[in-house]
Amino acid sequence: MGLTQTGSTPETLTAFYRTLQEHDLQPLWPIAEQLLTQAPQPATKPWMWRWTLLLTLAERAGELIAIHEGGDRRVLSLANPGLLGQPFATSTLWGAVQYLNAGEHAPAHRHTPGAIRFMLRGDGVYTTVDGDRCDMHPGDLVLTPSWSWHDHNSSSDEPVVWFDGLDIPTVRALDAVFFENFPDERLQDVVQEHNRSERLYDGRGLLPLGAAADADRESPLLIFRRADIDAALTALLRQTGGPMASLEFVDPTSGRPVMPTMGCEMHRLVAGGRTRPLRKVGSSVIVVYSGAGTSVIDGQLFEWHRGDMLAIPSWSIVEHEATDTTDLFAITDTPVLEALGLYREETYETPQPVTDVFR
Repeated sequence: MGLTQTGSTPETLTAFYRTLQEHDLQPLWPIAEQLLTQAPQPATKPWMWRWTLLLTLAERAGELIAIHEGGDRRVLSLANPGLLGQPFATSTLWGAVQYLNAGEHAPAHRHTPGAIRFMLRGDGVYTTVDGDRCDMHPGDLVLTPSWSWHDHNSSSDEPVVWFDGLDIPTVRALDAVFFENFPDERLQDVVQEHNRSERLYDGRGLLPLGAAADADRESPLLIFRRADIDAALTALLRQTGGPMASLEFVDPTSGRPVMPTMGCEMHRLVAGGRTRPLRKVGSSVIVVYSGAGTSVIDGQLFEWHRGDMLAIPSWSIVEHEATDTTDLFAITDTPVLEALGLYREETYETPQPVTDVFR
């Protein structure tokens, strides 16, 4: 039986490791390369969910699940197959579609994970956030910041569908999840007329005196309108000449991301335009608001159309090409990484070869 350089035998080491395990200890030297990798090795897989299937199944849920039987949470979560059955789109981001039947009202509640609502289909619905009734129209972004009371209400004669984006995986990993139903499971009282935050803070650089000094961790502006988003993208694209114009949704009082844990972006890619390959630390979920095209993610080709949703893992090489002029909405975990000093990105000049096609 041979000795190691330290004079121990394999049997002695086995016994030592067993003793460590019995005392809830692990040696670093056998696992160091697994923990300290040369680059991120995310469990999240590049993936896509088809809008046609999402809508069909959401409509079926609307038929099967009544509001008092869980319909106030009539949500289909994007479950990335790389995350072992967890209901998360990426390791840090929750993405989902929420379906509200005509005339339904989902009772108020609050939770520490922050949330956004990006309206996809239907009209005549509003989300009340801490007493502010925020009307939601297709293409609008509505914020429900951490620990804010919110409920969803429809006065429409047709169902409505929106995209939910939350930081649940991040908050859960930090053991900081709290949840509370509104007293008596009723709707909130409305403080004033609808869209109060929009009237106060959407002043195109003109804010109430002192608003910047009172800046909170989240944006006090709760609504970002499709018409304003479209106008800003059009103006930016005119200035840059393309192929893509990109916007970040920010707190108008501070210029910071709308939430400390989750960023929101909108990108417009002109027809025939192609982006340079880029990879960055941090994951994202993309919603195709309009248009059609393809994305290559780590050599895998995804062909997408309006409403499709994609998960992009951290440090994946990504490039997009539009067949029609396209608007892509995205949620990201970039604010967390930037706050911790961990964000980085790399761009490439040469398109990556396609090695596989998503089917």
